Amino acid sequence: MDIRVTLDGRPVDATLNDNPAARDFAGLLPLTLDLEDFHQTERVADLPRKLDTSGAPEPAAAQAGDLAYYAPWGNLALFYRDGPSTDADLLVLGHIDADADRLAGADRITIEAAS
Repeated sequence: MDIRVTLDGRPVDATLNDNPAARDFAGLLPLTLDLEDFHQTERVADLPRKLDTSGAPEPAAAQAGDLAYYAPWGNLALFYRDGPSTDADLLVLGHIDADADRLAGADRITIEAAS
């Protein structure tokens, strides 16, 4: 699924995966969220509600640029560094094509359905 993502007012290319959690996330769009740093690896923000994680794909370690959902906390994570390990509670929703510095410095993200 194609989406439009804007980081701090500047557009970046992005896609959502084709899995149930990503489709549920797409149902929340459009979203504008303030990001904060977490463990010098990702930028995170709370979503307005938890996502349906039934039928989730096998867990995978997050890579830089991945847009992910951490189920226990119900938050969105934008990784600017590779995640430390595979975590069954972390679902990769999609990917943002931007360099690590831009991702690491992002304070606000807007995500919309592509038209």
